[in-house]
Amino acid sequence: MNLVKKLVQLYAAWFKMGLFTFGGGYAMLPMIQNEVIEKHHWATEEEVMDYYAIGQCTPGVIAVNTATFIGYYQAGIIGAIVSTLGVITPSLIIISIIASVLTNFAEIEIVQHALKGINVGVCVLMTASILKMAKSNIKDTIGMVICLTAFVLAYFLKISTVWLVISAGVAGVVIQAFRAKGSVK
Repeated sequence: MNLVKKLVQLYAAWFKMGLFTFGGGYAMLPMIQNEVIEKHHWATEEEVMDYYAIGQCTPGVIAVNTATFIGYYQAGIIGAIVSTLGVITPSLIIISIIASVLTNFAEIEIVQHALKGINVGVCVLMTASILKMAKSNIKDTIGMVICLTAFVLAYFLKISTVWLVISAGVAGVVIQAFRAKGSVK
């Protein structure tokens, strides 16, 4: 496939994801799974999870970081730029429109109810994506222990996700080293 066609596909796919996703990077997971993994085969589910993990640890918005990583993986630096522009363009347009009319509509009760409904829908989509990712990424008891520990630390103790991702990565390396030596099954 020629580079221009690939760049157009990257921009269009990420523009679509940016346009139709409310709620940020986590809410974008279902669309990323559909567009990136299933439709275009730009990355595997494991690779997308790796990009998300890295996106958690790097400055910036997760969706933008993920678009940048996948764009780079597909078409180098120009692919990263095009994908990043694709995912942020809808937000820039929508924010500009909303900012120009927000004061006129923010207090309207039906608008407030619509936004509450959208928030519930986003939670459902995020939960479905999390369950799908858990099924494909938690492969054994140790993985479940790491997952539950990270959840407890994040939810109840408010530990930074950066530290959780780094700690989970270190735990994975240490556990694999013990497995290689035959100490852990």
